[in-house]
Amino acid sequence: MNPNDIADAYIALWNETDGARRKDMLRNGWAADATYIDPLMKGEGRDQIDALIGAVHQRFPGHAFALHGKPDGHNDRVRFSWRLSADGGDPAAVGTDIVLLDGEGRLKSVTGFLDHVAGQ
Repeated sequence: MNPNDIADAYIALWNETDGARRKDMLRNGWAADATYIDPLMKGEGRDQIDALIGAVHQRFPGHAFALHGKPDGHNDRVRFSWRLSADGGDPAAVGTDIVLLDGEGRLKSVTGFLDHVAGQ
C-alpha cells in the first residue's frame, strides 16, 4: 500500500468529468459495496458514489480537487487532506478523508471531514 498512490487515484477520480471513464475508475479501484460519507452526503455502492461525484461537478463547475499536505497510512487505512478550488483561487472547501481498503487494495469505505467550507 502506497498512501500517495491511493490519494492520487482518489483525487483523479473526483476530478474526472467523463462519466464513462469515472465508472471505469470506480470499477477498478473501489469495492462493489464501497461506501462514502461526509457531513453533506453519503452513498453506498459504485453507482451512488459516481452520482455524488457528478453532483459535485454540477455544483462547482470549473473547480478541481488537489491534495493538501502529505498522505499517510498504516495497515488498511489511508488519510489525506484536499482542497477544492477554481484555477488555484481561494478554496470552496478543504477537507480530510480517511479511506479503508479491502483485502485486494480497493477502496472499501471513505469517511470525509470538512475542515472549511466557503461562506460557512
